[in-house]
Amino acid sequence: EVQNLIDLEMDGFASSSKARHSRFQRSTSDWGYVGDLVEDDDKVGLYSYKVQSTITSRLANTMIQARMVNNAKRPQPILFDVQVPKGAFIDNFTMDINGITFTSHIREKSEARKMYAQAKAKGKAAGIVRSNALDMENFQTEVNVPPGMRIQFQLHYHEMIRRKLSSYEHVISVKPGRLAKHMEVDVRIIEPQGLRYVHVPNSLGDHFDGITTISKGEKKAHVSFKPTMAQQRKCPKCSSTAVDGNFVVQYDVNRETTGGELEIFNGYFIHFFAPENLDPLPKNILFVIDVSGSMWGLKMKQTIEAMKAILSELRAADQFSLIDFNHNVRCWRDNLVSATPSQVEDAKKYIQTIHPNGGTNINEALLRATFILNEAKSLGMLDPNSVSMIVLVSDGDPTVGELKLTTIQKNVKQSIKDEFSLFCLGIGFDVDYDFLQRIATDNRGMAQRIFGNQETSLQMKNFYNQVSTPLLKKIQFNYPQESVSDVTQSSFHNYFGGSEIVVAGKVDTENLQHLESVVTATAANAELVMETLRDVEELDGFMKKDKYADPEFTRKLWAYLTVNQMMAERNAAPTAALKRNITKSILQMSLDHHIVTPFTAMVIENAEKDEIMLADQPKDPRKGCCPGTLGLTPNAPNNNKGIPAWANVTAVPLSFMPEQRSPPVSSLSINRVDNDPHFTIHLPKSQNNICFNINSEPGKILNLVSDPGTGVVVNGQLVGAKKAENKKLNTYFGKIGFYFEKKGLKVEITTETITLKDGSYGITLTWADTGHIIRKQLLISVKKESNVTISVGEEMSFMVLLHRVWKKHPVNVDFLGIYIPPENQFSPAAHGLIGQFASEPEVSIHHQTPGQAPEKPQAIMEVKGNKFTVTRGVQKDYRTDRVLGTDVLCWFVHNSGKGFIDGHYRDYLVPHLYSFMKKP
Repeated sequence: EVQNLIDLEMDGFASSSKARHSRFQRSTSDWGYVGDLVEDDDKVGLYSYKVQSTITSRLANTMIQARMVNNAKRPQPILFDVQVPKGAFIDNFTMDINGITFTSHIREKSEARKMYAQAKAKGKAAGIVRSNALDMENFQTEVNVPPGMRIQFQLHYHEMIRRKLSSYEHVISVKPGRLAKHMEVDVRIIEPQGLRYVHVPNSLGDHFDGITTISKGEKKAHVSFKPTMAQQRKCPKCSSTAVDGNFVVQYDVNRETTGGELEIFNGYFIHFFAPENLDPLPKNILFVIDVSGSMWGLKMKQTIEAMKAILSELRAADQFSLIDFNHNVRCWRDNLVSATPSQVEDAKKYIQTIHPNGGTNINEALLRATFILNEAKSLGMLDPNSVSMIVLVSDGDPTVGELKLTTIQKNVKQSIKDEFSLFCLGIGFDVDYDFLQRIATDNRGMAQRIFGNQETSLQMKNFYNQVSTPLLKKIQFNYPQESVSDVTQSSFHNYFGGSEIVVAGKVDTENLQHLESVVTATAANAELVMETLRDVEELDGFMKKDKYADPEFTRKLWAYLTVNQMMAERNAAPTAALKRNITKSILQMSLDHHIVTPFTAMVIENAEKDEIMLADQPKDPRKGCCPGTLGLTPNAPNNNKGIPAWANVTAVPLSFMPEQRSPPVSSLSINRVDNDPHFTIHLPKSQNNICFNINSEPGKILNLVSDPGTGVVVNGQLVGAKKAENKKLNTYFGKIGFYFEKKGLKVEITTETITLKDGSYGITLTWADTGHIIRKQLLISVKKESNVTISVGEEMSFMVLLHRVWKKHPVNVDFLGIYIPPENQFSPAAHGLIGQFASEPEVSIHHQTPGQAPEKPQAIMEVKGNKFTVTRGVQKDYRTDRVLGTDVLCWFVHNSGKGFIDGHYRDYLVPHLYSFMKKP
C-alpha cells in the first residue's frame, strides 16, 4: 500500500534485529494511554499535544510537543507534521523514542549534508521535509515505530511579533490530526511597557466558544486553551478532532506620548517606535491590477468589490490612478489625478467594466506604473511631503513579455530607484508569493497573500488599511557611538499609522547617560523626537522576577533583526563578492545563535551519533528539502519501480513509407501534446495516430482531460515565444495543472517547479531535484531536468516532459510536453481535447492520394459524422530523445482539429488551471 508520505522513514527504527528491538521494550505505563495492541492500520494514540508560547517584549518563543504511541500489532509510521510561521527561526528539535533521545545541532549546510550522506549510506538516516504552505512552513518527519512503542517530538522556534493595524497578532498553528487525551495551548505575555488589552478571537470556530481563559495584569497576561477530549470531538460520537486551524492572540501595549521606547537588558538595547499623534501625509498611489484569464470568476468579483471600497477611502489630498493588465497594459489615466469625488466615481465605473482574459505581463505593467510616478516627480506634480507607492494585485506568474523573475525584479528596482514603495497582494493558492515578497522587500514595501475565497475583499481592504496612513517619511535614528554598536537597520523609508519600527543593537552599560540624552529620531516631515529610556534597573528587576520571561529576549531580537536585514542586503548585493561576504556573516550569525537559515541545516542525532536526521531549509523558499532527502517508504515503489512501463520507453526506429499505418508499437502508442502545441491521439482499435495543432494566445488555459466520473482534471496554460516569426507567435505549454478532486490534491508543474497541494499543505520540488512525493496513494516521481511521472495506483498515469532552451535564445522559451497513455481508466463521462478519446470513435481513412510531397499523401477521414481531408505527417515523441525526438507517423487534421474534436477548440478554454470544462 502506498502510504500518505512525503519523506524518508528511519529504516533503522524498524530493524528486526533482536538486540536492536530490545532497546525499545521499555515501560510505557507512565503515559497511562497504552492499551491492548490491536489489528488496525491507524491505531496511533496521541497521548498529549501541548503548545507553550511566551512573548517577552514582542519576542515569541514557542514549543510544540506531541507524545504518541503505536497501539497496533505491527510497526506503523508515526508522523509529526506542524506548521511554523514564515519568518520564524527554528532553533531546536528533539525526539525521544522509548527513552532514547535525539538532540539537534546547527551545522553549515554542506557539512550537515555530508554527515547526512554518510549516515544514509549506512541506512541510518532520515529526512525532515521543510516546505512552504501558504503563509506557514511545514516541518514534517516520520518514524516507523514498532508495536507498543512511545515517541515524543518537540520543536522550538522563535519570531518577532509585528504590529499592524494597531495590534500585535500571535498566530499558532494547532493541527494535531487526531483526538488527544491531553490538549493544551498556553500563551504568556510579558510586556514591560504595560498591556492596553489582550484579545483572543474565536479563530478555531464556534465549537470552542467559552473554552479559552484570559488572565490580564498590568504588564503580564496568561491565555489558556484546554479542551477536553469530549470537547475536541467534531460531534458527540465522532472519532475525529475539531481542533484544526490557527490559535490567535491579539494585544497592544501602552505608549508614551513620544511614541518611542528603549529597553536595555543583558548588554543589548531594543528601540520600539510607534508614534500615533501625527497627521497623515498625502499619498500618490498607483493601483496595478492583474486582469488575466486566471482572475476570472470570484477572484475578479471580490477584487472589484475591494477596489471600489478602497477608492472610497482615498483622502482629498491624495493623488491616484489605475493600471489593469493581462498580455496588454491599459491605463485608466495616463497620469496621476486628485482623489476628488468625481474622479473616484469615474475610477469605480472603469473597474466595473473589467473582464479578465489573456496572459500576464507583470514586467510591463510595473514599469508603466513607475514611469507615471517618475514623470510626475520630474514635472514637480508631487507634494514634497507626500508618500508615493504602487500596489500590485496579481494571482499568477508572468506568461507574456519578460518571463524571468530575476530580470523583472532587476528592472523594477532600477526604475523605482528607491524613490517610492511597492506593495504586493498575491491572490489565491497558486501565486508565486515568494517572488512578490522579494520584489516588494527590494523596493521598501511588503507583500501579503490573499486567499481566494469569500473573504478576499475583506483581506484586501485590511492590507490597504496597513499602508493607507503614512505618518512619517525618511526616518533616521541617531545613536551615540560611544554607547552602542552593531545597530540593525536605523533608517526607514516610511512609517505607517498602526505599525511599529524596531531597532536593536549592542550597548555599553557604562555609558548609559549618553544613550538616554542623545538618542533621537528625525523624519523629513517632522520635528526632532526625544525617546524614552526605560529605567534599566527597574527592567532588570522586573525581568528577573518573572520565571516565564526570556532572559535572552534582547539578544534574540537583535539576532533576529540582524539576520533578516543581512538576508535583504544579500538579495540586493550588486556584486558576487559582496554577496559572498554577506553570506559568510549570515552563516556565522546562524551558528553563533543556533538558528536554521538558508545557509545552515539542523542535524538531529542519537547519543551514539550513529543515526542522523537532517532538517534543511532551502535557499530558494519554493524548493523542498535538500537533494537526496526526499524518498519513498519501503512499501512504496522505488527508483523506476511503480513508474509505468510506458514512461520508461525505449526508442523504436521508423521507416518513411507512405502506405504504412502508424506502427502498432506500445512504446509509441500514447496520447501526447508537445512542442507548440502538437496533439497526437493514438486510437488503439484502428491502430491509427491522429494529430492536430492548436494555435491560441499566451495565457489561455486549454482543457486536456475533464472527467467528472473519476474527478480528474488536466489543464495546460500557454506561454508565448519571446517574439513572433513570420508574423506568427508560437505558443507552448508553460504550466500544466492536475486536479484529483476525490483526493483533494492539486499538482502544478511549471518549467521551474513541481508543486503538490493538499488544502493548506504544500510541498515543492524543482527540476534540479530527483525524488519522489507520495500522498494519498498519488505518486509523483521527478527525474532531474528530464520528466515528471504522476501515478494514481494502477488506474492512471501521466508524464510531463521538460524542454530547456538556450536562455539567451532570441525567440524560444522553455516549455512542457505531456504524455497520457490510452490505457488510463477514465470514466465514460471523460472529455477534453484528449479525454474525449477515452471512448474511441469509429474512424475510417480511405481514398489515399499522392500529396504535393511524396512523403505527405492525402486521404479522406470520416469520423463523428464528419468527412474531411487529412495529410500524412510526422510528429515527435521526445521521451527517449529530448533533443531530436523519435518520429511518429500520423494523419494530420487541419484547422485546429476541426471535425475530429467535438466542437471548436475555443470550447476547451477554461478560466482556471484546475477547472472542469463544460462539454461543447
